[in-house]
Amino acid sequence: MAPQQQAVEPPLDTTTINRLQGNMGVGTLAMSVLAFSSPLATVAGTMPVLLMFGGNSAPAIYLIMTAMLLIFSVGFVLMSRRIENPGGFYSFVTAGLGKAAGLGGAFLALVGYLFIGYFAPVFFAVTMSGFVVHTLGGPDIAWYWYALAIIVLTTFFAYNRIDLSAKVLTIVMVLEVLIIVVYDVAAFAHNVSSGEDFSLSLPRPSDATFGLALLFAIGNFFGFEATVIYREEVKDPARTIPRATYLSVLGIGLFYAATASAYVAFFGTEGVQSAAASDTANLFHNSIVLLLGKIFADVMTILLITSTLACMLSIQNIAARYGFSLARDHALPRALGHVHPKHNSPYLSALTVGVVWALATAVFAVLALPPEQLYVVASGSGTFSVLLLMFIASAAVFVYFVRKRRDAPESVWKSLVAPLISALFLGAVTVIAIANFPELVGGSGAITVVFMGLTFALFVGGFVYARVLRSRRPDVYARLGRQKY
Repeated sequence: MAPQQQAVEPPLDTTTINRLQGNMGVGTLAMSVLAFSSPLATVAGTMPVLLMFGGNSAPAIYLIMTAMLLIFSVGFVLMSRRIENPGGFYSFVTAGLGKAAGLGGAFLALVGYLFIGYFAPVFFAVTMSGFVVHTLGGPDIAWYWYALAIIVLTTFFAYNRIDLSAKVLTIVMVLEVLIIVVYDVAAFAHNVSSGEDFSLSLPRPSDATFGLALLFAIGNFFGFEATVIYREEVKDPARTIPRATYLSVLGIGLFYAATASAYVAFFGTEGVQSAAASDTANLFHNSIVLLLGKIFADVMTILLITSTLACMLSIQNIAARYGFSLARDHALPRALGHVHPKHNSPYLSALTVGVVWALATAVFAVLALPPEQLYVVASGSGTFSVLLLMFIASAAVFVYFVRKRRDAPESVWKSLVAPLISALFLGAVTVIAIANFPELVGGSGAITVVFMGLTFALFVGGFVYARVLRSRRPDVYARLGRQKY
């Protein structure tokens, strides 16, 4: 075996000197995270599924998930102060578990976000087509033209400076939140006037559907990793990142718990679960028609369309920055690490994400695959990848602080207890996801084998690739995890 070579950091180049830049504050950063979960799509799509599994315990499930992810955020925020790099979980896993695991985690993240993001153009196409044909009486245009159109639009925003995306996301999120708040108020007012039975309950872990309810709920919180991914593009990262992280997790949890309670208030304690089971896809639309009228429902549909755009833009920005980080470390083609001279954005990485989505759309159009199945598989498999990454990251944070305990001890709660609790919790949810993968992707056994296998292959492939780099390209290996520039 050849002697271990000393990894030497290569000299800085011009692409390294130019870094991403932005001017996001706590509010705009938190709105970017909220956009990832797409509030209207969640309330209209995911929440009825959660109600079908959990009934009137759904609000409590959101609160449990909020509490667990706030505990996760304790170690996450502390780690962000120690690892001041914009690589997100890629940097965290590298620091805690080594460069090989870090690269495996980065591949999980990049492909996972690409998959989750591809849910958006397909869902947008199906929603837009239905709105044009059934509401506006317009022509029946093939779904892939709508999908390509929104890909072009979000790629334009992602290509530009992050502040432009942040403004778009903030405007859309404010409108979404307002319409959901109006629905909540109307639902509670209806309950008061009708005298419908309204009570909430705690979930029972012994219930067969409890694990599935947790699984669908956690996906609504994804995206707060963006608070560290945008480190170079926010004002005063030391203050903005912690505040935006806690605000995002707490705000999302309370917001969705309140809306789940509004569903229970409208349909009743005993009726909400059966209503969600019998009319899952149209539960929100039909209830908003009954409460506020068809015009308001049409406005909601328009905002659902813009919500999907915002969600897709948020995910595209995150995926582009993962590609950018990997390119900066020379683990992907270096061109993806270029910064736009005017917009200070990862423009080539953002363009590449858009091209990948456009090519996928073209392939699926040629194969004549049903779009309704595409977005379920894309969202489910991507959710599993990011969930697995979060579990690995929480374990990495715990290991990192255990190793650093002697040299630089931190609060036991922040550095050890909280990361350990979150690792155990996310590990349990990951096991639930593995056991219920067919329900997550809405597919057969063959789809389960292919996409679950792909997920683990991404991590193992990244791990092996890093080991190859260690022996053959020690200069590249030294860069992994964005530990140095």
